[in-house]
Amino acid sequence: MPTSIPPPPGVIVLGSASPRRREILESLGASFVVHVAAIDEAVHPGEDPDGYLTRVVRAKLVAVRAGLPADVRGRAKAILVADTSVIVGGAILGKPADADEACAMIERLAGRTHEVHTRFTLAGIAAESPIHEETVVTRVTMRSITHARALAYAASGEGMDKAGGYAVQGRAAAFVRRIEGSYANVVGLPACEVAVALEARGLR
Repeated sequence: MPTSIPPPPGVIVLGSASPRRREILESLGASFVVHVAAIDEAVHPGEDPDGYLTRVVRAKLVAVRAGLPADVRGRAKAILVADTSVIVGGAILGKPADADEACAMIERLAGRTHEVHTRFTLAGIAAESPIHEETVVTRVTMRSITHARALAYAASGEGMDKAGGYAVQGRAAAFVRRIEGSYANVVGLPACEVAVALEARGLR
């Protein structure tokens, strides 16, 4: 009796330079290549968190899709792009510009609960509407942090390329009292939700 062999998973283009996102996608067993396109990630005046993430992720998708090399375009099945924001008191905290701003961010988060919003989009290679868009929210409660500890952490440089100025998977783990929701989301990509989206489309 003939057996049905499922087709191999498709190659995904990951539009991100983040090593954390690459590690999470690797942990899911996805086959992918990395292609990054630079965009302006500055927050526009009066822009709310949802509007900001939607705009930035769509801009990343357009830029990545437009710059795909022909060999990648010919074998890839989908594009995955994402962006993460830290929200505290209604304000969007992006990546700090320098150690002073990183220290200020840590002190702003200390002793409070903030939200980490990661929006990811899965789309086809051709210019078409996304096939899956989702924003995952995780609540993170920080312990009280002294100025000296915030200053030392900022000086370490660990949080310089991360929204909110900290890496939950690194030294900043000592600052965290409680996480409500997806831990991977705080790292940079919600593993479960991405896995479900990929599986639904035969990409994992």
